[in-house]
Amino acid sequence: MSGILGKKIGMTSVFNEKGESIPCTIIEAGPCIVTQIKTKAKDGYEAVQIGFEDKKEKHVNKPMAGHFKKANVNPKKLVREFRNLDVTKYQAGTEIKVESLFAAGDVVSVSGASKGKGFQGVVKRHHFGGGLRTHGQSDRVRAPGSIGSSSYPSRVFKGMRMAGRMGGTQITVKNLRVVQIIPESNLVLIRGSVPGYNNSYVEISKEIL
Repeated sequence: MSGILGKKIGMTSVFNEKGESIPCTIIEAGPCIVTQIKTKAKDGYEAVQIGFEDKKEKHVNKPMAGHFKKANVNPKKLVREFRNLDVTKYQAGTEIKVESLFAAGDVVSVSGASKGKGFQGVVKRHHFGGGLRTHGQSDRVRAPGSIGSSSYPSRVFKGMRMAGRMGGTQITVKNLRVVQIIPESNLVLIRGSVPGYNNSYVEISKEIL
């Protein structure tokens, strides 16, 4: 298996053998259940679909309820696919635990939705420096400034950095190192920060070096 699904619990710090404090993110990773095996003959590609965290049946629509019933597993809140692996080793209903995939010292990448910041200006969103504070200027400190010429090209180019909605996008942070695995609690401690707010879902994948 090339990855696992989990939930971000929060952050803490642990001490290594040298007595150094290491900031870590605590993730409840798994256990995940295989909900479907996709093959080239039937689906056009090979992948293993896994689900994480049980969901109440009344909150599942009929197509997904049938999908989980076919796999003979409980409905799941989060479902993802993982490729680049031998699908013949898995079957629907197989349980995947974090200690079977990762160990302390492994390099991983973590994907998740970043925190939504709402509508933000250019200083916070794009790190603009702001205008001058001298010569009588009073209300243009955090303004974006000129966004284009008038006579030519008489329009604003696509991609111009301007104010707008910030955050709430899918982000992948690479080259993160696993500090510790706590198998009895399905917890994995990863050095540094990962995308998302507490209790948000993340995807941990093996980093291909």
